[in-house]
Amino acid sequence: MTGNPATPATPDHSAATDHVDPTSTADGTPGPRLTVAVLGPGGVGGLLAALLSRAGHRVLCLAGEETAGTLRTSGIRVRSALFGDFTAPVDTGTTLREPVDACLITVKATALDAALTRIPPAALGDALLVPFLNGVEHPALLRGRYAPDRVAPSVIRVESTRTAPGTIEHTSPFAEIDLTGAKVPRTRLETLAAALTTAGPATRVLDDETTALWSKMSFLAPFALLTTRYGLPLGEARTRHRDELASLVAETAAVSRACGAPVDPAQALARYDAFPPAAKSSMQRDAEAGRPLELDAIGGALLRAADRHGVPVPVTARLVRELREAGH
Repeated sequence: MTGNPATPATPDHSAATDHVDPTSTADGTPGPRLTVAVLGPGGVGGLLAALLSRAGHRVLCLAGEETAGTLRTSGIRVRSALFGDFTAPVDTGTTLREPVDACLITVKATALDAALTRIPPAALGDALLVPFLNGVEHPALLRGRYAPDRVAPSVIRVESTRTAPGTIEHTSPFAEIDLTGAKVPRTRLETLAAALTTAGPATRVLDDETTALWSKMSFLAPFALLTTRYGLPLGEARTRHRDELASLVAETAAVSRACGAPVDPAQALARYDAFPPAAKSSMQRDAEAGRPLELDAIGGALLRAADRHGVPVPVTARLVRELREAGH
């Protein structure tokens, strides 16, 4: 994130009026037109912002001045085999200064603290705060800063990359979202879920926040740690380092169970085997690009949870240590 958070970019409200409001629910009845802020319009945030805008919702992207200027001028361009190639207009700003229905947090965990200065608690008000972050520790941080009953920790399964400011390549043949929030009013979650589903991503509301977050963590942690440690795409990593992958899966599943979220290691391994062999984790892509890694949010969080519950995780600990020793 760059730019001065205290100086908002001038919103381009004309972009939102270009749409005839096509928002509707699955049964064809009109749905509410939402105003959604997106903090961090990168690979995931940019895709969601563009899809919501195309569906007729007003979208306000919060970013640094340079990125905000690009989006204000050119909108967000998406290339997707699933959703098509299109350009969608969005409003922009560097700081939230107006009421919204929901604010999606789609920054990396490494940038979270700095990015949150763009969302003053007073400005957020009654809006839902929906973080799509890797790891399991961020909900507590957000609930300590914002209204706990408006924080809705959620999960997205998608492979989408920002190739340049305002240019998004969605490469996975799926985009799936699980919305949760132990204390969030169910109707608020369902309204947002309906808007997202109509826009494109298959979205459901789940009751068990812990299970949702740990289900993702249990798949992501072995994938991220193994591919990043050896610099290999998933196909080679799961073949050449099969024993380590199996150990990582078993260790992560044990920690997940201790945290109250049962995970089946055999099912997890089957998911890895079904993934395209060229798939790379986002952590591996960050390492290749020389960007900061979410090592602490993923590997560190897993080790801290294991320590709290007395679960041995020797392979996980070794890979995290080796990645840290390598300068990550």
